Amino acid sequence: MIQQEGPGWRLARDASRPVFPVLIGGEGWAFELTEMEAAGLVTLLSALTDQHQALRSQLMAEESIELEMESGAWWGCLEGSRDLWRVQVVLEGRDGARGLEAHWPAPAAPAFVTAMRTAWDYPSHKQG
Repeated sequence: MIQQEGPGWRLARDASRPVFPVLIGGEGWAFELTEMEAAGLVTLLSALTDQHQALRSQLMAEESIELEMESGAWWGCLEGSRDLWRVQVVLEGRDGARGLEAHWPAPAAPAFVTAMRTAWDYPSHKQG
């Protein structure tokens, strides 16, 4: 079982739970996800943060950026500056399935994304 948390975020992954083995959370909220939903989320978050990292050196300190992306049933938005950013995600409830909306403010967002990438052995880049 993987269980990590920090100020404003929480992540747990327990393979012994057959239906909802993953829990994600923020300040005062939490959701359980299927393995497929969680894998889709980590793919989306990784793509957003990789794109941010690629553009980071082009941003001035006071300049802000907003990146939006869709991946499968997930939509995500990374918003902030080169050094401080937040993330919002939405899981679209398709074909009668449940949906959800979640967010992690700065500075919780980079820590949560790093934990997700680590939990899924997804290649990680320096999150700044």
